[in-house]
Amino acid sequence: MPAKLSDFVLDERVRYGNNRQEDGEDTEQNMNLLLAQDDDVPLSYQEAAKGNEWRKAMDSELESIEKNRVWVLTDAPWNQTPIGLKWLYKIKRDAKGKITRHKARLVAKGYVQQLGIDFEDTFAPVARMETIRLILALAGKMGWLVYHLDVKTAFLHGDLKETVYVKQPEGYERKGEEHKVYKLTKALYGLKQAPRCWNIKLNGVLKELGFKRCAHEQAVYVRVKGIDILILCVYVDDLLLTGNNQAEIDVFKEEMTNKFEMTDMGLLCYYLGIEVIQNEEGILIKQSAYAEKLLEVAGMKGCNETKVPMEAGLKLHKDDQGNEVDPTHYRRLVGSLRYLTHTRPDILYAVGYVSRFMQEPKESHMKAVKHLIRYIKGTTHYGIKYKRTGGGTLIGYSDSNFVTDSEDGRSTSGNVFFYNDCAVSWQSQKQKTVALSSCEAEFMAATLAACQAVWLHGLLEEITVKQQEIVTILVDNKSAIQLMKNPVFHGRSKHISPKYHFIRQCVDKNQVQVDFVSGNMQKADVLTKALPLIKFAEMRFMLGVEDLEGLKPYVS
Repeated sequence: MPAKLSDFVLDERVRYGNNRQEDGEDTEQNMNLLLAQDDDVPLSYQEAAKGNEWRKAMDSELESIEKNRVWVLTDAPWNQTPIGLKWLYKIKRDAKGKITRHKARLVAKGYVQQLGIDFEDTFAPVARMETIRLILALAGKMGWLVYHLDVKTAFLHGDLKETVYVKQPEGYERKGEEHKVYKLTKALYGLKQAPRCWNIKLNGVLKELGFKRCAHEQAVYVRVKGIDILILCVYVDDLLLTGNNQAEIDVFKEEMTNKFEMTDMGLLCYYLGIEVIQNEEGILIKQSAYAEKLLEVAGMKGCNETKVPMEAGLKLHKDDQGNEVDPTHYRRLVGSLRYLTHTRPDILYAVGYVSRFMQEPKESHMKAVKHLIRYIKGTTHYGIKYKRTGGGTLIGYSDSNFVTDSEDGRSTSGNVFFYNDCAVSWQSQKQKTVALSSCEAEFMAATLAACQAVWLHGLLEEITVKQQEIVTILVDNKSAIQLMKNPVFHGRSKHISPKYHFIRQCVDKNQVQVDFVSGNMQKADVLTKALPLIKFAEMRFMLGVEDLEGLKPYVS
C-alpha cells in the first residue's frame, strides 16, 4: 500500500514522537539551536579535562573509535611523520537553550597531509539543492512520507587505502607506550580523504542492498521491486528516504541498522538549515530560523521592513567614490543571503547583483545589502509549497534582460523550472559575453536553460523509473525562438560562440521543446532585473513563494 500521510500519521506520532523530542530535531527546537551561543565551549583539552561532562564525551568518542577498529597501536615509522590529533568540542541544546549533551570529536590535522604521500583523491559527491527540492516535490505530489536518517560517526566506517599514522590523542596516551603511534585502518575525521572513503563504503553497502546509483546525480539511489520504489538521497552522513511502500521503508531502516549505527530522526522536518513541513497540503520548505539568525548577525532585528528586495532601476558601480566598508562583514552578509536563496527565488537576482562588489565594497553597496535584509525582515516566513494537486509535468521559463550591466554591457540570464506547477530549480547568472541584440541575449539564456532541462529530465526519469514528457521551455522573444528552430537564420548567428548552439541540437533531437509565452506571464522575469512593487508581487506569486507562517506538520 502507498505510504500516505493520512494512513501513518498516528503510528509516526507514537513511534517517533519521544525520540524527536529527545534529539531536539523538530522545527521549533532547530530554530533555537541555530540561535544558541556556545560561549562555554572549551578551546583546549586542558580546559575540557576540568569538567566531568567533557571527560565523559571524550571517553564516548574514543569508545566509538575502538568499536569501529579505526586504528592499531604500533611503533613510529622512521620515514613518515605522524599526523597530530586535536579535540573539538560542542554543546548541544534544546529549544529553551538548556544543555542536553556535551559532544567531543577527535579530528586529525589533515592540513599537514601531502598529495601522493598520505592521500590521493578527496572528491565525494553530495546531493545538489535542486535534486533535494525535486525529490521533495515528487514526494509531495505522490503523498509519500520523507524520512531523515543519520549515520553516527560516519567517517569512521570508511576504509583507508593509504598508509597513515597519527599521534596518540592528548590526555589518552598509553602508559609506558607514549613513544608509539596509531596506524589508521579506517578514515578519521579531519583527513582529506575521509569523505571519499565514507562515500565509497556507503556506495558499496547500498549496491549490496539492491540500490542503483543515478547517472544524473551520483548522490541519489533508487531501488525498485515490482511496483515498489525507494528513493535515497545522500548528503555526507544525512540520508533522505522516501517511497511508495511503508513496509519497504521499514525493511530498509532495519538493513541499514545492521550495517551501521544509525539514528532514525523520523519524518523529515529540518535539513541543512531548511525547515520542512509535511502535512495534508503537501510538503512545505522555508528558512525562517536561518533568516532570523541572519538578521541577528547583521544587527538589524529591529529594522523597518521593505516591500521589494531591490529598488527598480538601481545602478551600482565598482568604482564608486564612496567610503569603503568592512569587506569581511560585507562578504559574510552576502554569503548568508546566498544560502537563503535555496528556498527564496524571489531574492536571487538581488543577491547576485550585490555579489558583484565583494572585492572592494563601498557604502552604496552596503546600503543595497541592508535594503535586501530589510526585505527579509518582512518576509521571514516565506517559502515554497510542494502541493499534491497538479499535472506532474516539468516545464521551464527562460528570460534575459538585455544589457543589465552598464559597466561591461553584459546581460543577465534567468531561468526557473517547475515540476507539478511548483518551482524546483532557479538560476540567475550574468552572461559571459556581450550580446549585440536582445534576440542574441535570449538565445544564450535559453541555451543555459536547455542544459538544466536535459539534466532535470534525465534525473526525473531515473528516480521515477518512468518515461517523462519532453520538457517545454517558454521564451518571450519570437526572434530568438525562430533562431533556435530555423537554420535559415544561421547568418544572424554566425558570430555567436558555438557552445550556445547547444539548444538547436536539443530541439533537433526532440530533447526540449521551445514555445512562446507573453512577457506578462514570463515567470523568469524576476530573475533578470529589479522590478517595481506591483510587478514584483505578481512575479513572486507566480513563482509560488508565499507566507508559510503558522502552518504545522503532522508530527510536532
